[in-house]
Amino acid sequence: MTRPIRATLLALAAIAAASPAFAQSPVPTSGRTLAATCTGCHGPAGRSAGEIPSINGRTETQLAQAMLDFKNDRRPATVMNRHAKGFSDAEIAAIAKEISANWR
Repeated sequence: MTRPIRATLLALAAIAAASPAFAQSPVPTSGRTLAATCTGCHGPAGRSAGEIPSINGRTETQLAQAMLDFKNDRRPATVMNRHAKGFSDAEIAAIAKEISANWR
């Protein structure tokens, strides 16, 4: 096996071994960190320049309810339902709180 392939396999093995421990970390991820992932589609500070809806200026209740609706397949989506399923209800609440308070 060549050296680059071996290094890549070792790195992937280390990531795979660490992932369950990271996912079960007792330290919760902050709403700010979680909400930062939303900017990839919804734009900086939630101001989308394209077809994806802007989420800045929405209330905490509106944001949390929309995310829960996506998560529980009560709201149709192409991608957002898959994203929402990756968050716990507590993480959704933290995201909604962060966006409603700081993305204006």
